[in-house]
Amino acid sequence: MAIITNRPLGAGFSAVTLIAGLVAKITSWNDARVTRASLSRLSDRELDDLGLVRGDIDDIASGTFRR
Repeated sequence: MAIITNRPLGAGFSAVTLIAGLVAKITSWNDARVTRASLSRLSDRELDDLGLVRGDIDDIASGTFRR
């Protein structure tokens, strides 16, 4: 039995997909860096006003913070 397909070899992989993924990772990394830096500049009192402690900063920046 023969299989006929109209998809070219290597379908699903392209330079555009690769570059878009790379740009997304760099953007995500930069957003986390900026968030971490901004929260780190706040005083303990300001963080407390937001209901946060210094130990929460990395979780917030990485997107894993849950209350």
